Amino acid sequence: PEINSRISNYEMAYRMQTSVPEVMDISDEPDHILRMYGKNSYTPGTYAANCLLARRLIEKDVRFVQLYHTGWDQHDNLPAQLKRQAEDVDQGTAALIMDLKQRGLLEDTLVIWGGEFGRTPMAQGNGRDHHIKGFSIWMAGGGIKGGQVWGRTDKEGREVIDQKVEIPDLNATIAFTLGLPLDEIVYSPTRRPFTLSDKGQPITQLI
Repeated sequence: PEINSRISNYEMAYRMQTSVPEVMDISDEPDHILRMYGKNSYTPGTYAANCLLARRLIEKDVRFVQLYHTGWDQHDNLPAQLKRQAEDVDQGTAALIMDLKQRGLLEDTLVIWGGEFGRTPMAQGNGRDHHIKGFSIWMAGGGIKGGQVWGRTDKEGREVIDQKVEIPDLNATIAFTLGLPLDEIVYSPTRRPFTLSDKGQPITQLI
């Protein structure tokens, strides 16, 4: 069984690698789709182009796709930097959601947008400092109900005052939508035991 399992893994790796050129070749994408993702979708390596590739990977049944857009740590010159980054990501992100939906893929795909911290509501020179006590993410598809907001900060955005979500709660919610066991003990590569929920509770009202 171990040899057959190893052979199966190698064969899957081969299939994955040989499918890459086809997935990366967007010459078969119609112009109206490229326009939907924005002008940057024509330029390989841009965020918009990567959003389009994400949809193509999902069509090929890739189970996990992660997109990065770095450089959000704006301690100075925030107005100009944030405007430029919003222009980078807004259209491509919206297009990805719409594209998945029109192809019937969104209901089986959970899309999560976020970072590891927020920004303070008060200015730090011409920028903003790190804020660990109150920040937002958004989720779409995968059974998540759209058009709702969960949680609330005080009027100055300093503290969460209602429906606070800790990271374990977020992880538990993600695992719950994917049908993964929340309390089953699994092991890290270093054999550290943990559960996916880490004592968090899924926010079932969102689903």
